[in-house]
Amino acid sequence: IRLMYYEKRVDSRTIYVGHRPCPDTEAFIPSKFCDNRIVSSKYTVWNFLPKNLFEQFRRIANFYFLIIFLVQVIVDTPTSPVTSGLPLFFVITVTAIKQGYEDWLRHKADNEVNKYPVTVLEDGRSVKKESEKIKVGDVVEVVEDETFPCDLILLQSSREDGTCFVTTASLDGESNHKTHYTVPDTEKDLQALPATIECEQPQPDLYKHYLAFLSLGPENLLLKGATLKNTKKIYGVAVYTGMETKMALNYQGKSQKRSAVEKSINAFLLVYLCILISKAVVCTTLKYVWQSKEGQDEPWYNQKTQKEKDTNMYLKMFTDFLSFMVLFNFIIPVSMYVTVEMQKFLGSFFITWDKDFFDPEIQEGALVNTSDLNEELGQVEYVFTDKTGTLTQNNMEFIECCIDGFQYKHRDTRSELDGFTVTDGPVNKLQQKKEELFLRALCLCHTVQVKEAGSEVLADQVDGIDGLLLPQPEEERGFIASSPDEIALVRGAMEYGFTFLGLESKSMKIKNRENNIEEYKLLHVLNFDPVRRRMSVIVQTKSGETLLFCKGADSSIFPRVRPEEVDRIRMHVERNATEGYRTLCVAYKQLSAEEYAVADTGLREARLALQDREQKLMAMYNQVETGMSLIGATAVEDRLQEEAAETMEALQGAGMKVWVLTGDKMETAKSTCYACRLFQRGTELLELTVRTLEDGRLKREEKLLELLRDYHRRAVQDAPPVKAGVTRSWSTANQDYGFIIDGATLSLVMNPPREADASQYRSLFLQICQNCTAVLCCRMAPLQKAQIVKMVKNSKGSPITLSIGDGANDVSMILEAHVGIGIKGKEGRQAVRNSDYAIPKLKHLKKLLLAHGHLYYVRIAHLVQYFFYKNLCFILPQFLYQFFCGYSQQPLYDAAYLTMYNICFTSMPILAYSLLEQHISMEILLDNAALYREIANNAMLRWRPFLYWTVLGIFQGLLFFFGVRFLFSNPALQDNGQVFGNWSYGTIVFTVLVFTVTLKLALDTRHWTWINHFVIWGSLAFYVFFSFFWGGIIWPFLKQQRLYFVFANMLSSVSAWLVIIILILLSLLPEILLVVLRKPRGPHSRQVYLFLPFPF
Repeated sequence: IRLMYYEKRVDSRTIYVGHRPCPDTEAFIPSKFCDNRIVSSKYTVWNFLPKNLFEQFRRIANFYFLIIFLVQVIVDTPTSPVTSGLPLFFVITVTAIKQGYEDWLRHKADNEVNKYPVTVLEDGRSVKKESEKIKVGDVVEVVEDETFPCDLILLQSSREDGTCFVTTASLDGESNHKTHYTVPDTEKDLQALPATIECEQPQPDLYKHYLAFLSLGPENLLLKGATLKNTKKIYGVAVYTGMETKMALNYQGKSQKRSAVEKSINAFLLVYLCILISKAVVCTTLKYVWQSKEGQDEPWYNQKTQKEKDTNMYLKMFTDFLSFMVLFNFIIPVSMYVTVEMQKFLGSFFITWDKDFFDPEIQEGALVNTSDLNEELGQVEYVFTDKTGTLTQNNMEFIECCIDGFQYKHRDTRSELDGFTVTDGPVNKLQQKKEELFLRALCLCHTVQVKEAGSEVLADQVDGIDGLLLPQPEEERGFIASSPDEIALVRGAMEYGFTFLGLESKSMKIKNRENNIEEYKLLHVLNFDPVRRRMSVIVQTKSGETLLFCKGADSSIFPRVRPEEVDRIRMHVERNATEGYRTLCVAYKQLSAEEYAVADTGLREARLALQDREQKLMAMYNQVETGMSLIGATAVEDRLQEEAAETMEALQGAGMKVWVLTGDKMETAKSTCYACRLFQRGTELLELTVRTLEDGRLKREEKLLELLRDYHRRAVQDAPPVKAGVTRSWSTANQDYGFIIDGATLSLVMNPPREADASQYRSLFLQICQNCTAVLCCRMAPLQKAQIVKMVKNSKGSPITLSIGDGANDVSMILEAHVGIGIKGKEGRQAVRNSDYAIPKLKHLKKLLLAHGHLYYVRIAHLVQYFFYKNLCFILPQFLYQFFCGYSQQPLYDAAYLTMYNICFTSMPILAYSLLEQHISMEILLDNAALYREIANNAMLRWRPFLYWTVLGIFQGLLFFFGVRFLFSNPALQDNGQVFGNWSYGTIVFTVLVFTVTLKLALDTRHWTWINHFVIWGSLAFYVFFSFFWGGIIWPFLKQQRLYFVFANMLSSVSAWLVIIILILLSLLPEILLVVLRKPRGPHSRQVYLFLPFPF
């Protein structure tokens, strides 16, 4: 093999095929490359413990409790280290088990890949190996339907034309069959092949491969994770292995998204931390004030030891402060974090299990990739949606075409020869030639492949086969394509008498109307890309003519053809777009021998370039695709998704602003918005597009600013003030505005020529958009979609954003938004893999947000407020007790009660509530979208409801303590006259506390299931059983047994029974009165106000 020698670069690597040096005179120094093991796991057996503990203690709450635990161990504190150590150990263990289990699953998946058997050629024989043992330079054999074990250069194929077909659905979500080619002129005997490959160092871009080895390009490289199709067997040489493959370099964990609820938790935590420190400071100060009185510091019955007398005063004060901190530290709920984690994890299953989300067509339901954001679904303010495949079905049907200014519609009959109906004018010989040229362009300018029937079932789908019957029934064929548009156009040409028969050995065959076979040699494919928005092929006819056929968006084709041709077709294109059809323009160009030679050389050199390959290819494409002749245009219909209009109306009724971000042209997108009821007939459209900026008098920037100011005056300044969240269904008197902007104008807004204007432009643009009922952004590049989401996300008030899309071009906005939703559509699964939630159809978004989102938010908000409330009730009596025990840090409750209060006695009822509660039934939530507004803007976790819960906790804490103290004004409460002690006092307070907080939750529960009954009454029964059990046995491991028969003795007193019952009733009385007496406001408020704890 002849080699192309390039200047040796540091950023390139040399690979010897089959590990043989080339040429023989070279000294062979084997390079060190990584092995083929894939590692996606985070931990190993050895580092799991230290690494996991380090990550967990980075959380502030866990670190705080670790410090408290260490203080208890080191300093002589009133409570045992077990009281804070056990809850902390429980939280750390549960989280570690969850994370360990998730990592074990990753290890399992890695092993499946690494231990997969592969065939490698060694010394003339095929050897079976494990995938992880492949080395760079090995020649690997892959058979049909196997995935490639590493990145390979294709050396040999079982197909005669030296090609193979692969699908890359697992890499980029594209489910089409791509064609790859063997290295030209390689010897048949691979064992004796002396060859060297020089290629770049590994990099993650899936679409850039720079290789120097004769004329190697991306079409010769087979990526790990892709699957071999329609080819019995191939041989390839490994160039990138293991963690250096494109697939591994693209693997990255999603950035962690945090919900607004977590921010509220942190804010409340700071408040309670301040309360804790205040309590400790007050008690420490009062202790020393009290001890300063004569006789108090050292009474006759408790003389100080010499060591105590010698201790530094300030050190003693500091240790006392720490002791009080430890005594009151239970006000900070460590177990809340683990309850929240479990609530999110278990709660996400309800979305997966929802039968309404099951789609019989694809036999799949909803998918949850991130359970951390369940409650965010109930707080969405802005919805950014893609159009094609999301609002529409991405199921294309050829409607009509326009050739040289004449409109053609297909007649539903096969009796006529051509099947054409001309609606605009007469047909002559010249027109017929144009027709045939146009149909040949449709048959040749695409990347569709034909698959013979028999090996798979024919079905109308992009990622499988598009089953079509040719006029002759014996010639059943299926079409495989990367996008539904391509199949629709080839099908359209077929209906008009021109049939694409397939591509064999670079030869494209089509059957014309006379049933004659025409052959064209495929010379080059200028692939479609979203920047150029067009694709071309260069073919050679039998007679030796070289033709370029190009199809693409009108905005990219019109500037490259003659202006007089544009005028004849523009009207049809715009009319079709207004009717909601997707339009493509078709052009051609005859290349002379000299022109083709220049193009051929330029394209080959650009494909071989090791640096700036993309830019060089783009320049060549643009150079070749000029001076073309416009033949015609096509119109393809993409139908609306079922219930798309109802879903959009419900979202707007819920107070959400809907923005449509699409790469499609304005007219098509506008008609879709009208069909979806985002724009109504009375909606005044404010347009900011390239067309509206054309003004002979002013520069584009000046015109842009003028329009922005005009629209701002109309939509913002002159608009009557509207209450937050009110949309058109509630404000019919006001003028509705819709805003339309295109990609080119958005670039001008985001990046104006003068940087000083940037903030002004953005501010005006954002204010206009926020005052419009719907916004349409058309001709958007994927990056621009993400820019818009980011701009709204970071605007004033930090609104919660949601992006929904189905294609690879939507991934950037799905990752950028607070909540990303993928639709399991026809454009592959990349959007689904990168999303937080995936649903089969757009209509499912309504229930996901209005029902599931609403309930998840209410549940977790109640869980958070309830946790802080019950811990305040728990610790306040402990604080008040210090005033009656000389600030001696005497605990009110036994150590067992301190430890188990949050873990056992009160944890299960709130967990069950936060999973099962439906304060309003799902049917009512779906019927009344406006109910979603009742919880908007984090309504249940604002300071007002937080203050209500805090006041309730303080009231009940005071009642528990002073109510029991009133009982103890005569401590001889038993029949035999025996006096109750301090542990009986604490146990009565604790009993009232446990029953009150549990029954408070029972009062709040609107949706009772057997699980709620079981955990609420079961928790109370467990508390009673545990108290008898703990106090009824002498435990050998306890130094002192404070509660020995205390509980049984307490219940033998009728007075104690009476006080417990009265205090529970008095504590719950305000709550009952509030529910009974409170008047609901608004049409839907009754359901909400029955539940919500405070009328905010």
